[in-house]
Amino acid sequence: MKVIGINGSPRKSGNTAILLGKALAGADSKKAETELIHLYDLNFKGCISCFACKKLKGKSYGKCIVADDLLGVFKKIESADALVLGSPIYFGEVTGEMRSFLERLFFQYHVYDNERSVLFPKKIKTGFIFTMNAPERVTKDIGYEQKFKGYEGILKHFFGSSKTLAVMDTWQFDDYSKYMTTGFNIEAKAKRRDEIFPVDCEKAYQFGADLID
Repeated sequence: MKVIGINGSPRKSGNTAILLGKALAGADSKKAETELIHLYDLNFKGCISCFACKKLKGKSYGKCIVADDLLGVFKKIESADALVLGSPIYFGEVTGEMRSFLERLFFQYHVYDNERSVLFPKKIKTGFIFTMNAPERVTKDIGYEQKFKGYEGILKHFFGSSKTLAVMDTWQFDDYSKYMTTGFNIEAKAKRRDEIFPVDCEKAYQFGADLID
């Protein structure tokens, strides 16, 4: 079994990367081969709408034709048994790199027919880990839960199954006193970092292990 992790955060050791690492460790505990890919290390852009992947009898039908760093990533995903994505939420959305990656990943396999057919060659398990500074009450007020369900639905459409782990009210700075953070209760955030984030890490570990079952 092979599991690919995709880090959509600009940080390689931040909350998202930590949770992805835990998820891959969970998969590794089930004897899976794992790899973590950092999108911010790669040279790529979003879909350029060239439609080469849609051209009948074209050499790139069902495949993205843009020759950049994502082509190798797509090959790895096609050979994998599971895919776990991770991104922080910035102003209500995943990062720009993650969004551009998903545009490219999905569009090449999407068929413009009445059945909304998919050209991905097989069914694989997928999961999405979202991290955010916002607390639970805020995410509910602004409809994040529906957004997470939307990503889960599109992953199910293309790959067959998906699940979501949302980790909220995360710790952002090494030293909050160095930044304008008067809108936060720093003691409460530190308490959550110390008491709740370890539980979130345990959830991420099981999240990854469940991808192998």
